Amino acid sequence: MKWYRKILIFIWRIWFYILVIVPIIILLPVLLITTSKEKWYKSTYKIGRFWAKVVLYGMGFYPKTYYATKLKKEESYMLTANHTSMIDIMMMIYVSKYPFVFIGKKELAKLPVFGLVYRRSCILVDRKNPRSRKKAFEEAQRRLKNGTSICIFPEGGVPADINKKLDEFKDGAFRLSIEHQIPIVPISFPDNKTHFRYEFLTGKPGKLRAYVHPMIHTKGLELNLANRKLLKQKTAELISSKLTW
Repeated sequence: MKWYRKILIFIWRIWFYILVIVPIIILLPVLLITTSKEKWYKSTYKIGRFWAKVVLYGMGFYPKTYYATKLKKEESYMLTANHTSMIDIMMMIYVSKYPFVFIGKKELAKLPVFGLVYRRSCILVDRKNPRSRKKAFEEAQRRLKNGTSICIFPEGGVPADINKKLDEFKDGAFRLSIEHQIPIVPISFPDNKTHFRYEFLTGKPGKLRAYVHPMIHTKGLELNLANRKLLKQKTAELISSKLTW
C-alpha cells in the first residue's frame, strides 16, 4: 500500500471515531434522561437510529436493506447476524425501524463517551464469566416478556480468521427464542468486513448491503439440544448464503 493511501485511510479511520463520539456528546443530556427509565427506551432508540445514520453516511457508506420478511412493530424477534466489523452495530440499528436491545460485550462499556450510553441501554455480558452470562440471560428473558426484541451476534465475537465465513454459534439466542416462542430473524452483512474490518489501515467507503432473510419460527418447539442445534444450522445457512468471502 502506498504511503499516501495509508495516510488517507488513517484520517478516514480517525473521522469514524469523531462521528461516533461527537453526536453522543452533543446529545448526552437527552440520552442521560431517556436511558434513566426503561419506559423511555423507544426515545433512546430513535436517537440511536439518528446516530447510526450520521456515522454510516458520514463515513461515505450507502446502506441498502433487502427484506425477504417485514418486521412488525407489535412483534418481538430474535435478531441475529454475522459479526465482522464495528459498523455491524450501526447497520443493525439502521435495518430495524423498531426498538430492540443488544446483548453485547461488557468490554465496550469501557470506551469513553460511547461506553456510558452503551452500558445504560444494552444488556452487557462477560462471556468468560458464567455468572455474567446467567445474569445477561435473565435480563434478556425479562425484556422479552415485556415485548422488546433482542439482538445477538451468535458467533459471540469476531472470527480470528478473516477468511472464515462464520464462527461456531453460541446457544443463547436459540435457547431464548424457543423459551419465548419468538421467531429468529437471520440477517447477512456481506460488505461490512470488506469496507470496515477491525484492521486499522483497511477499508473504503461504498455500498453496505443487509439481507433480512425469512424468519425462522419456533412456536411449538421444545427446548432441547436437538432443536437448538437445528435452529443454529438453519440460521447459519441463511446468513452464510449471502456471504461471498
